[in-house]
Amino acid sequence: MTSSRLTLALAVISTLATMGTAHAALIASGSVGGAPSGVILDNLDWLSTGSGGGLSTQSGIKVNFTPNAQAVTGAVGGQYAAPWLSGNNGTGFGNPIGSANQADGADATIYATTGSTGSAAGAAVEILLPGYNSGAAYSYFGLLWGSVDDYNTLSFYNGASLVGSLTGVNVVNSPNGDQGVNGTLYVNISSNMPFNRLVATSSQFAFEFDNLAFSRTTPTPEPGTLALLGLGLLGLGFARPRGKAIATPR
Repeated sequence: MTSSRLTLALAVISTLATMGTAHAALIASGSVGGAPSGVILDNLDWLSTGSGGGLSTQSGIKVNFTPNAQAVTGAVGGQYAAPWLSGNNGTGFGNPIGSANQADGADATIYATTGSTGSAAGAAVEILLPGYNSGAAYSYFGLLWGSVDDYNTLSFYNGASLVGSLTGVNVVNSPNGDQGVNGTLYVNISSNMPFNRLVATSSQFAFEFDNLAFSRTTPTPEPGTLALLGLGLLGLGFARPRGKAIATPR
């Protein structure tokens, strides 16, 4: 892992298309380091494999799968590949959660894959944060994002209202679906507008992730982890030209 990979960060201003709606800034920082201290952790190991989803006994989140999204282990060629842990990405995400670390290497535990909206219309992983039904508000979310592709999308909602979205191009330069150690980042995201629901989708196979973290307040970043490398616009009413994805065979 080269020093240039230690911190990859991009400030993303996500402008809502609805007239009169405030602008939401999503600041995404991707690095080989993991989640900050003082946040709630969930390693998704409580999920059963398949598309059943459920309510977490670790953190209180609820996960819903729309087929062909599912909880999986290992890898299936052409469909999904396990995220890769390195450089403290797994700190606090072992068992028991919060007090043990997940080992470096290919993720050997349960993780989530979105499947492909191109193969199954509506394929998605929905994450409802604790207190969603009562309007709870959050400002920080983190995840171990595997084999980052430019066609992976993570959307933030406050109830039914879209706050903003980001894709793989907002967390790494020239994402190419690398399934090895260089293709996975721990991505820490903060928002200046409240959210309580997230939806992960991918227009091709697949958006794989594990090891979630969240907080109602924005945690203080570790020194050096928020060195911003660029600024990009991503909005509901703005189409950002992108080159064809360089897809690693899955």
